[in-house]
Amino acid sequence: MEKIIIYFYIIYNLIIFQIKGVKFGKKLRVFNKIYLNIHKNAKLLIGDNFLFTSGGGHNPLCRNIKGSIYLPNQESQCIIGNNVGISSCCIWASKKIQIGDRVKIGGNCIIMDTDVHSLDYRLRSNDNIDSSGKTVDVHNSVSKPIIIENDVFIGTGTIVLKGVSIGARTIIAAGSVVVKNIPNDVIAGGNPCKVIKSLVKNL
Repeated sequence: MEKIIIYFYIIYNLIIFQIKGVKFGKKLRVFNKIYLNIHKNAKLLIGDNFLFTSGGGHNPLCRNIKGSIYLPNQESQCIIGNNVGISSCCIWASKKIQIGDRVKIGGNCIIMDTDVHSLDYRLRSNDNIDSSGKTVDVHNSVSKPIIIENDVFIGTGTIVLKGVSIGARTIIAAGSVVVKNIPNDVIAGGNPCKVIKSLVKNL
């Protein structure tokens, strides 16, 4: 029965991704229901051999948390490379998130390129809505692109915030909060995330 459910959702999500205008390569596999909200003019590009598990007990670290991909604006972009595996992650791209090839993103991570709300309390309390349906608060929030390079491994429960670049082959420890650029070939972790040691000597 479990295999039947997995197969059903692979087919179901292929159809939903096509309806939403997502461009994807060979062997897209999305297990279980996913929160997929994409502006009609936004761009979501996914390479070959993409695997996204969403709740359903596929990864015990996620429990039954539904994964999400959210591109709310017409200028929103999310570009995902080949052979990427993601477990019940929240990807929120107001501007741009780029994920390289062979990246592994552990259970229940959050990757978001925006503050969502303004840092000015007066704007956060302003409920005026413009013709696009957005508040003054949202319009004044800051967004900066995120780049995750090839072969990065991001541990479970990590939060990656706006304007961050994570270098190739780097490992981010579980539960980290990444607020600054992390170079290639290191293990980094903590809140805020910092380099712990180099991996170059181990290669």
